[in-house]
Amino acid sequence: MMPSTPAFWAADSRSAWPGLLAPVAALYGLGSRLKRIATAPQKISIPVVSVGNLVAGGAGKTPAALALAARLQALGHRPYFVSRGYGGRLRGPEQVDPRRHIAADVGDEPLLLAQAAPTWIGRDRPAAARAAVSAGASCILADDAHQTYSLARTLSMLVVDGGYGFGNRRLLPAGPLREPIADGLARTDAIILIGTARTSLPDFGTRPVFRAELRPDAEDAARLYRRRVLAFAGIARPEKFFDSLRQIDAEIVETKSFPDHAAYQPDMIMRLVERAHALNAVPVTTTKDLARFPVEARKMVECLRVALRFADPAAMDAFFAERLSRG
Repeated sequence: MMPSTPAFWAADSRSAWPGLLAPVAALYGLGSRLKRIATAPQKISIPVVSVGNLVAGGAGKTPAALALAARLQALGHRPYFVSRGYGGRLRGPEQVDPRRHIAADVGDEPLLLAQAAPTWIGRDRPAAARAAVSAGASCILADDAHQTYSLARTLSMLVVDGGYGFGNRRLLPAGPLREPIADGLARTDAIILIGTARTSLPDFGTRPVFRAELRPDAEDAARLYRRRVLAFAGIARPEKFFDSLRQIDAEIVETKSFPDHAAYQPDMIMRLVERAHALNAVPVTTTKDLARFPVEARKMVECLRVALRFADPAAMDAFFAERLSRG
């Protein structure tokens, strides 16, 4: 389970921690490169579109994956998601069934993805992709797969949060990077830039940059407008969620942050609900957090859904139509 993003990972941090952790980060980077060199990508029979990022969580990858699935479906494709199933106990390959699987089985993100398109999880990504092909997929959306070297891909889409960028540009654990920026960009075909760039970004070269925004669901926004809320989240960067609530003019009276992929036990949920009641507020969380709730407890809290919207959907469609036609 990964903690929420440390403050010293930010671009403007003056903490001594990144320097102190530099030797560990160097070993991490060496291990990552050796793994990439030693892994032979396996090709499958249909196009594979990888959706990933270079930082450890919080870039908006899951909303981006859902938006890309919608674009591919509009073009007549049958995209199936393939995910490792991080946080779940099942090794796969197995198709995610929200009616019988819970986050402890398959992970929280696959449960969200399965609401939009058939989703397969598997520690062995190529095996999961082949299972998806047999089930009827016409293309694969490989979720969080930029650092997955075992599965060959047709396209690699890199998601970048404009507000956060690449943090202090140091490797884990000194910074948020999963690999050096130059290495990650070398395997990137296109950038999905979410929001306005507020930090310095690298030169993306000739790669197309598709701009997008995360927008709160209109129905949820209307329901939570000016309501007193206790906001809580167990995601990499909880402040992004709190900002979304401020954007819709919800009145945040208290916030609580938990580690990314935190498991919500019944007693923890009851404490949150009771605390909200004491504050004359409603408890509100993210869809990703709600996926980790026991089914019977989900009606006890509110949820603010967000969706990614491309500034130019036609450009995204044209890119897919041209690049996927190459096979």
